[in-house]
Amino acid sequence: MSERISSSQETMEKEEKIDTSDELEFNYRGLKAMPYIIGNETFEKLGAIGTLSNLLVYITVVFNMKSITAATLINVLNGTTNFATLPGAYLSDTYFGRYKTLGFGSGMLVISLTAAIPSLHPPECGKASTCVGATAWQMAILLTGFGLVVIGAGGIRPCNLAFGVDQFNPKTQSGKRGIDSFFNWYFFTLTFAQMVSLTAVVYVQSRVSWAIGLGIPAILMFLSCVVFFVGTNIYVKVKPTGSPITSVSRVIVAAVKKRRLKRPEQPWLSLFSYISPNSFNFKLPYTDQFRFLDKAAILTPEDQINPDGSAANPWRLCSMQQVEEVKCLMRVIPIWASAIIYHTAIVQQQTYVVFQALQSNRYLGNTKFQIPAATYIVFSMLSLSFWVPIYDRIIVPFLRRITGKEAGITILQRMGIGIFLSMLTSLVSGLVEEWRRTKPMIGIDPRRGGISSMSGLWLIPQLTLAGLAEAFTAIGQVEFYYKQFPENMRSIAGSFYFCGLAASSYLSGFLVSIVHRTTARIATGNWLPDDLNNGRLNYFYYLVASLGVMNFVYYLVCAKWYTYKGTTNASLDSKMVEMKSEKQPV
Repeated sequence: MSERISSSQETMEKEEKIDTSDELEFNYRGLKAMPYIIGNETFEKLGAIGTLSNLLVYITVVFNMKSITAATLINVLNGTTNFATLPGAYLSDTYFGRYKTLGFGSGMLVISLTAAIPSLHPPECGKASTCVGATAWQMAILLTGFGLVVIGAGGIRPCNLAFGVDQFNPKTQSGKRGIDSFFNWYFFTLTFAQMVSLTAVVYVQSRVSWAIGLGIPAILMFLSCVVFFVGTNIYVKVKPTGSPITSVSRVIVAAVKKRRLKRPEQPWLSLFSYISPNSFNFKLPYTDQFRFLDKAAILTPEDQINPDGSAANPWRLCSMQQVEEVKCLMRVIPIWASAIIYHTAIVQQQTYVVFQALQSNRYLGNTKFQIPAATYIVFSMLSLSFWVPIYDRIIVPFLRRITGKEAGITILQRMGIGIFLSMLTSLVSGLVEEWRRTKPMIGIDPRRGGISSMSGLWLIPQLTLAGLAEAFTAIGQVEFYYKQFPENMRSIAGSFYFCGLAASSYLSGFLVSIVHRTTARIATGNWLPDDLNNGRLNYFYYLVASLGVMNFVYYLVCAKWYTYKGTTNASLDSKMVEMKSEKQPV
């Protein structure tokens, strides 16, 4: 037994000297590769958002769906699209690699066909109060287009950011700063693409032709592929190293098998330590959270060691490095859960704010130009676009001089600010809706009801707050997942952000459905009818705001408890100091 422990310690000492040969072969181009990667993402988002952002209006106007059905369908579509990033990330990290996975396409053409061919959508309503719904065949074609969008997004979304991070050397100071700036500027260009989609593309869809307006995104998706492949020769292509999920499963299985063993007093010294020479993950120090997992790395007389120092049965004995990587995942999950309620508040600024705009005065001043309802979301993008360069070039350097931190403030602090702003967003949204309802009517929409004289520009404050919240929390979340996940799980880290969006979309759809059914039976009436003037949308916003308050308290608790990857907490440090002092001779 003692021989095995000593041999494992010798292996650990050798591993500390190992340089990952794969990394030495990489020719990091950093910023030189960014035009191709960000260009690909820009065109992809121009195409995807150009279609998805106006789908709510499209399926209510062209497919004659009721508002509650349309909102639920869009929430389910957004949720499924974002959840598809998890299997996409798994396939990328395990089999194909990020470069190949990014080559997958999308299904915008099928959606454009539903608008171009009259037989594929219901007849136009005109001014009729009763509209003909879509047939089963027409819905099947539409849902096929949605399915192809889901497949394409599942491959592109989790890999694009991870692939961009792969182009920087994480061990150099310039590489670390490049990664930090990359996240900010990535979202800046992404937001620019969103603004173009929500203005020019949406205008063509609403005012010129749905067929042309949905055909443009299909062309842009093709251009995104062209831009991506042009940069092939300068990319750093990290090869997949096998399933990271298998390693996670092995730790859990081994910990369960050894659950009756007693933990050693000094686990950071006595646990089995082995790191494969082929691994490019950074070596992690021992942490004393989730201590039950430590048992997976306890070396017993029954455990056999291979000549190269690895465990003969990896489902019974795992290394301390593997255990710590699983701990990284488990520490992230509570923080990830707080993002679900956060995104639920932001989702309302992409769905019900469109319905608010439809029943507001959308004319620009005294002109005859009417802003498309879906275009109002662009104000959220504008606030994010204005804030990101200010934050990256002015605020961060200023905070860096004060706090001494590379990013000015910690990632968790940045995310917390955004969660607080999301609460204010819901509160302001409720107040604006109350104001809209009190204003006199200037017209009647035969399908929705009275149009308030309140200018649609009054929706800007809530959208501006939503954009600022995204600038803090959305960018912070992506950076947080990429930095806190093991390096061989970066695609899965990217999918975690989208899985949070997916869960929030489903939660939003669930909330809308429950509130719609519950309030329909009470004296105050349905909160969320097709005609907002007969409902209480402001109460729904206040409900979301109250959930946000509880979520903010929960987040503060989780953030205080969290231990960053590669660090140890204060209690463990004090224990190690005490044990060292006890061993010193008097």
